[in-house]
Amino acid sequence: MAELLKGANVVNYLGEKIAGDIEILRKKNVTPTLAILRVGERPDDLSYEKTAMARCEKNGVTVKNVVLPVNITQSVLMQNLESLNNDSAVHGILMFRPLPAHLDENAVVAALKPEKDIDGITNDTWAKVVNGSGMGFAPCTAQACIEILDFYKIDPKGKNVCVIGHSLVVGRPVGIMLLGRDATVSTCHVFTRDTPYYSKNADIVIIAVGLGEFFDAKYFSSGQVVIDVGINWNDEKKKLVGDVKFDEVEPIVGYITPVPGGVGTVTTSVLVSNVVTAAKNQCT
Repeated sequence: MAELLKGANVVNYLGEKIAGDIEILRKKNVTPTLAILRVGERPDDLSYEKTAMARCEKNGVTVKNVVLPVNITQSVLMQNLESLNNDSAVHGILMFRPLPAHLDENAVVAALKPEKDIDGITNDTWAKVVNGSGMGFAPCTAQACIEILDFYKIDPKGKNVCVIGHSLVVGRPVGIMLLGRDATVSTCHVFTRDTPYYSKNADIVIIAVGLGEFFDAKYFSSGQVVIDVGINWNDEKKKLVGDVKFDEVEPIVGYITPVPGGVGTVTTSVLVSNVVTAAKNQCT
């Protein structure tokens, strides 16, 4: 039976650190503040917004919501973003994507101030993630994977890591960060010819593709560490499931994150931590 890498333990650890940093900021009369910029009413955006706001409230971070209609014009959206960029009381900006098709998302992302980019979407932040300078914020979900490994003292140095999925949100950044930790990283995607070959021969497997319970026992081998980033709704079971077929895989591997209660739980704490760090950086 595998050891569960529960997100709650990581959340509690990060919460203690956040509380200490907020106390320091309060002595400087600074209230860390997150602005959430949302266009439209996408259900997944609303769900994450609700979770993020609850975590912010619990940890003492103020949230400013900017909600715009789905038919907003490019110029009005840019004006709202510029207002948040110039608001010294706002330390971090979370912008939900994808934006509606009629909007130029690249232009909006390029206009976001890097120092307020707490979810790692700007090119400037990406460059800092790639060069390992530690000066920018990586995408929160990718960072959550690293936080879980660190908390449970799973050192990737010298390990073979298989990352399944190469999105800009998880797969690519987490692979780059693990390279920075001296892991040997293989990245698999839809065009990889033999994904089970790479995953079965890895020490650590990180999966983020959004295919509910797709990855069964044939992808894994004994003793591995499995980080399941997927969050999918299973209509038949009426519950959230990961990308991994948990009941089949858990008896084989050594460590595995549950869904729910794993990476997703940690992601919002990373978001809050990034806002607090941004506030510290901006008030020095």
